[in-house]
Amino acid sequence: MTYAGPELDRCAANHAELSPVSILKRVERVHPELPAQIHGTIRRNWGEVAGRCKRLASALAKRGIGNADTVALIAPNIPEALECALAVPMLGAVLNANNVRLDAGTIAYILDHGEAKVLLVDTEYSAMAADAVAQCGRDLLVVDIEDTQGPGGERIGALTYEDLLAEGDADFPYRLPDDEWDALALNYTSGTTGRPKGVVYSHRGAWTNAVNNVVTWEMPHHPVYLWTLPLFHCNGWCFPWTITLLAGCHVFLRAPRADEIYQAFAEHGVTHLCGAPIIMSMIAGAPSEDRRDFPQTIRMMTAAAPPPARIIAGMEAMGILITHVYGLTEVYGPAVVCAEKPDWSDLPLEDRARLKARQGVAYELQEDVLVLDPGTGQPVPWDGETQGEIAFRGNIVMKGYLKQPDATANAFRGGWFWSGDLAVQHPDGYVEIRDRAKDIIISGGENISSIEVENAIHSHPAVGQVAVVAMPDAKWGEVPCAFVELAEGATATEEDILTHARTRLAGFQKPKKIVFGDLPKTATGKIRKNELRDEAKGLAQEASGAGQG
Repeated sequence: MTYAGPELDRCAANHAELSPVSILKRVERVHPELPAQIHGTIRRNWGEVAGRCKRLASALAKRGIGNADTVALIAPNIPEALECALAVPMLGAVLNANNVRLDAGTIAYILDHGEAKVLLVDTEYSAMAADAVAQCGRDLLVVDIEDTQGPGGERIGALTYEDLLAEGDADFPYRLPDDEWDALALNYTSGTTGRPKGVVYSHRGAWTNAVNNVVTWEMPHHPVYLWTLPLFHCNGWCFPWTITLLAGCHVFLRAPRADEIYQAFAEHGVTHLCGAPIIMSMIAGAPSEDRRDFPQTIRMMTAAAPPPARIIAGMEAMGILITHVYGLTEVYGPAVVCAEKPDWSDLPLEDRARLKARQGVAYELQEDVLVLDPGTGQPVPWDGETQGEIAFRGNIVMKGYLKQPDATANAFRGGWFWSGDLAVQHPDGYVEIRDRAKDIIISGGENISSIEVENAIHSHPAVGQVAVVAMPDAKWGEVPCAFVELAEGATATEEDILTHARTRLAGFQKPKKIVFGDLPKTATGKIRKNELRDEAKGLAQEASGAGQG
């Protein structure tokens, strides 16, 4: 028996390239009347949004933008950022959405390295963008986005976003890529240890993760999704396409604030949101005057640093159900989920929260995620103790790093993507991160997990957030140094925190110094440990100098 032959070949009738482009096409056809965007006083339905997206694609095409051309964006969470995510792939062009908190020099490098031909920029960031364009030296079409709900700013472009839309045709045809492996987006890593790397996404990968979000989160049709996660971060974890697929409503916040989050919960009936643990802390720790009652159950997906069990328990007590996911820019945002087992609902809240703080198992449409021994490439025992490195394999993995073949080959060695995150795998198969490889503290020959120390300190009720890094030490080589941001209205001394930590940690794990103050963070809520490491080195040098004096 053979199942090969020309009569069984792929053809237009039985094969289409997987792409988010198909998602907008369907929602415009089926649900044009349903609400699509809420942004301050702005309200648009899906018919209107689809028309704007087609005009944007048409206008860019008329200006010579086409297959594999890079379209850069500097904007917060606004409707135009969503429209770019939906429209740019229709051209076969590549969207490069950038972190609005980057400096002009880094943006200049990105514009040059990614060979951007167009830059769309919200006028709040026009000064930085103008500096970046001048530094990069590229001949760019610059388009000003004038958000009527924003603070305004100087125009630096050749025309406005609305002027550009006016040049386009509202019946511009939807076009799938020639190959689903074609590039769809270019996202740059944080670059905290050097130049940022350009991570390339494919149409196939973006479609796969967008659909997987529905499966993993058991999402219904027509969700109301609040944008607290930056749209520029891993293309919003592919949720621009997920929410559009479900004909949901996108609710935008230019920057997350507790009062505006609660207002959106109460007035717009928000059902879903994503964000780092800092957003969870913002919601759970909001003062009474910022809070609003809301009748609906809300689901929140969180990633970045492992959320402390205490915060998860507090959120769920409020009626906000937490799904913990894990991933990296290289895997389209989240590609691992702490899948909740049915019998967890019978556990006490604290026990359930502790289980949900683990990273979990592969997304349903990701082929595999394992903890491997970096030396042998073999899986570590599933004993919850043996450490290895988390590795991914499957469709929800990047194409590679732009113009960096050696870095790509190293990341993909042995047929896996190596994350750089150290973890254990529990007997039930659930992965739990112990640390980033670069964050392990080696003190007197002993490995100390900064996450383990952070969790011990975070269990103190006065602690809002904590980050632990290595501090040089003449005797031990390195010792833990804890930077603590107290919860709003809370007070604590260094001795309070140290005494609390001593009851939960072994002697060699205890932090040797506590530093109080606001923690430096990225736009996505990740703590900038590179800055804290530098500060810890300075503190060690000061102490050494004082001792010598």
